[in-house]
Amino acid sequence: MTSRLFDLGDDLTVAVDQREGAGRPALVLHGGAGPRSVAGLTLPGDPTVLTPTHPGFDGQPRPAWFDTIGDLAVAYLDLLDVLDLDEVLVVGSSIGGWIAAEMAHRDTRGRIGGLVLLNAVGVDPARGELTDTRKLNPAQLGELAFVNPALRLDPSTLTEEQRAVGLANQQTLAVYAGEPFMYDPKLRHRLRRAQAPALVVWGEQDGIASVDYGRSYAEAFPQGRFVLAPGAGHFPHIEAAALTAAAIDEFQRGL
Repeated sequence: MTSRLFDLGDDLTVAVDQREGAGRPALVLHGGAGPRSVAGLTLPGDPTVLTPTHPGFDGQPRPAWFDTIGDLAVAYLDLLDVLDLDEVLVVGSSIGGWIAAEMAHRDTRGRIGGLVLLNAVGVDPARGELTDTRKLNPAQLGELAFVNPALRLDPSTLTEEQRAVGLANQQTLAVYAGEPFMYDPKLRHRLRRAQAPALVVWGEQDGIASVDYGRSYAEAFPQGRFVLAPGAGHFPHIEAAALTAAAIDEFQRGL
C-alpha cells in the first residue's frame, strides 16, 4: 500500500491510498464513517485499488468552495482522467455510493466500467425509508448500522484525539450531505443517463436505509441489479463479507 497526494487544481488536493494489482482497477469510496469503514473490503480479481480520503475527512484539507457530493463526483472523475484509467469499478459505501452514482451520470469519457453501491444513500426516499442521523449519538447510530453488537463503536474507548477526528468528520459529512440531508431529489431522474451497469448490495437489517429504498435505487439504473445481504446492517462488506465479495465477483465477470 502506498499513499499519494494528487493536486486537482483550485487548491484541491486528494490523498489516495493505492494497492497495486494486476486486475481491473477499482476506486473505493468511503461513507460518513470515514476511510477505515472500507479498509477491510474484499475485491476479487487482484485489482489495483485506489481509496481516497474525501477532503475534510481525517484531517485532510477542504477548500471552502468544495462542499457538495457533486463536487466530489467531479473530483474523482478528474482523478481517473489524471491517471488515464478506463473500465474502472467504482465501489461506494453509504455516501460513497451516492458519490459513485453522481459520477456515473456525469461520466462522458467512459471511465467507469461498473458500479457497486453498498447501502448507498443519495436518491429521494419514500416516507420512512431513510433515517435522519444528525440527532443520533454514536451509540444510537451503531445500533442502527450494525446487527452484531461487537462491531458497534464504544465511545468510552476513544481518546480525545479520536473524538475530535470523529466530530470533525461528522461536521464534514453535514456539509456534503446538504439539505435535504443525505439525498438529492433530482438524482433518481438523472440516473437514466448512467451507462455503466450497477450492482446494489443491501444489508437486510439496515436501520438507516431500508431494503425498499435499496431496491428502488437499483431500479433507477438502466442496468441495475439488487442483491440482499441477510444478517447485515449498513455495512454489508463487513457483516456479510463473503456474500458481498461473491456478488461483486459474479457482477465483474459479466462486465
